[in-house]
Amino acid sequence: MDCIKKKVDEELKRGWIGPDLKCDYHPCHFTGQDCTFCYCPFYPCGDEDLGNMLTGKRGNEVWACSDCLFIHREEVCRFVMDEVARLGITEAGDPRFRDIFLDAKKRFYRKGRALMVVGATSDAGKSITVAAICRILHRKGYLVAPFKSQNMSLNAKATRMGTEIAMAQTVQAKAAGLKTPDSHMNPILLKPKKDTVSQVIVCGKPFADYDVESYYGEFVPGPGRTIVRENVAFLKGRYDFVIMEGAGSPAEINIYDRDIANMGAAVEADADVILVVNVEWGGAFAYALGTVELIPELDRSRIKGVIFNNIRGDPERFRPGIAEFEKQCGVPVIGLVPHADVILPSEDSEALRGMRRKGDGKCLVGVVKYPRIANFTDLDPLFLEDVSVVFVEQASDLDGVDAVVLPGTKNTVGDMMWMEERGIADRIRSLKGKVPVAGICGGYQMMGRTLDDSDGLESGSPRIIDGLGFLDMTTKFGEYKKRVVNSDGTMLIGDGGEISGYELHMGMSEVNEEPLFEITNNQDRGPVKEGAVRDSEMIYGTYLHGIFDKKPFRSYFLSRIVHDGKHVDTTDVRDYDDILEENIEKLADVFEESLDMGAIMRLLGVSE
Repeated sequence: MDCIKKKVDEELKRGWIGPDLKCDYHPCHFTGQDCTFCYCPFYPCGDEDLGNMLTGKRGNEVWACSDCLFIHREEVCRFVMDEVARLGITEAGDPRFRDIFLDAKKRFYRKGRALMVVGATSDAGKSITVAAICRILHRKGYLVAPFKSQNMSLNAKATRMGTEIAMAQTVQAKAAGLKTPDSHMNPILLKPKKDTVSQVIVCGKPFADYDVESYYGEFVPGPGRTIVRENVAFLKGRYDFVIMEGAGSPAEINIYDRDIANMGAAVEADADVILVVNVEWGGAFAYALGTVELIPELDRSRIKGVIFNNIRGDPERFRPGIAEFEKQCGVPVIGLVPHADVILPSEDSEALRGMRRKGDGKCLVGVVKYPRIANFTDLDPLFLEDVSVVFVEQASDLDGVDAVVLPGTKNTVGDMMWMEERGIADRIRSLKGKVPVAGICGGYQMMGRTLDDSDGLESGSPRIIDGLGFLDMTTKFGEYKKRVVNSDGTMLIGDGGEISGYELHMGMSEVNEEPLFEITNNQDRGPVKEGAVRDSEMIYGTYLHGIFDKKPFRSYFLSRIVHDGKHVDTTDVRDYDDILEENIEKLADVFEESLDMGAIMRLLGVSE
């Protein structure tokens, strides 16, 4: 408390400053935030709309308000500073701050409104629609958060609090201008382990494994609905708007009474709903009308608009059918969105279904497509370079490759056995020292000598199997806590350079190799060495997902590739984050020009 009071005293002397663009940590919450009070003069306010009590590491009660954005709104900071000047307050702890807080909350605090985007089918464009609306609202100066109550995806990312959420929600949070997405934005994450069994992640932490029957029979009517209700309420208490994303179709009548992902979530959030249809699938009017008519009448009344998305060619060709559609459906069309050629991470492995190759670059990179491939968004930055990717499902797919990437997996032991059975493992062994090979997370574990799952936690039954043998490393799966952490550091090969990424894995590895990186900043320990490298053999392994995002490692790895006697040109390599930002802006421009934003703002309770 004394430290906070000292900092607030400094802030009072300095006066109002607005966004502190010179700060190394700006923005620490959201782009455009007011940084006048980095340390809140109201701490601890004790207001449960803005924070809550937590039990500290020593067992003591601590007021936690790290998710509160109230003091970073410009109108609040200006009001507080004006009141401080009027009352002659010069130091923190002045009891009159309580009155200022109560007055400021009465004037400026409002519960947020929720709006939900559902899709007539999977891949209707829900994720990109939510991202676009988040960016449009952010550009208008609103605080906005994405929310997906239930997501099934093996593409996840670590948060600042050591939790994990689906990659799609981190991209949507970026679109909303948020620096620190958190597990409230995706409170239920399903990570498939077998054909009918998924690990259920609740609020970013492993909860339990469920098959389909037990998930809908036990979890959903038990804790599931409460989890959705509490987390969307949390976000509505801190943001102007919460833009929700559904999952699959909202008209799954076989499980409708157990739905917490679509209309069930809309009910919990008291949200109006927009239906998105992917025109490229064909039959768009039928998809939209059928979806609406299958939804029970009470919930159907929440659907306030339809967006026809991903239209190739002239959107105006839809105009002749809209009047009749609106007459039959009873729901207005509020958007005709053309195809947007943007680069954004894929949400789940459905994006890889049936895909054999991607990209049209000169050099060929083989990416092993295991049955339980995970976090394959790690590969997205490679598609921006002079690279073509072949997804390896049999040994012959490795013919002619110039490099190999072993991505992450939800089941390292099972997928290593799959590689052995198909001859892929031996074929990769034959490429050692001839082409660069990079292993990430589970792929890194496979590069070692052995994988020890003697407890059966990874594969379902006890097994100790051989890895590829590229590294002097053994990995043991057992009663280890899942490691979920963000990290920054430097590369220890080539010319060095900054790197960043995140760990998201089970198992512990004992490594007797030169490290690949030095981690200088992470969430749970000091500087450490990470990864393994045999540069002379072009072998590179790391637990860090997202390692290709920044320029240094991507450039170095690609520079080791030789195609037709020439090294790959890496002079134009850029940070993926910058490219992602440009594409979010492009996406928002397309949607803003194509949507009836007046109708959307009215649904959010705003008259423009």
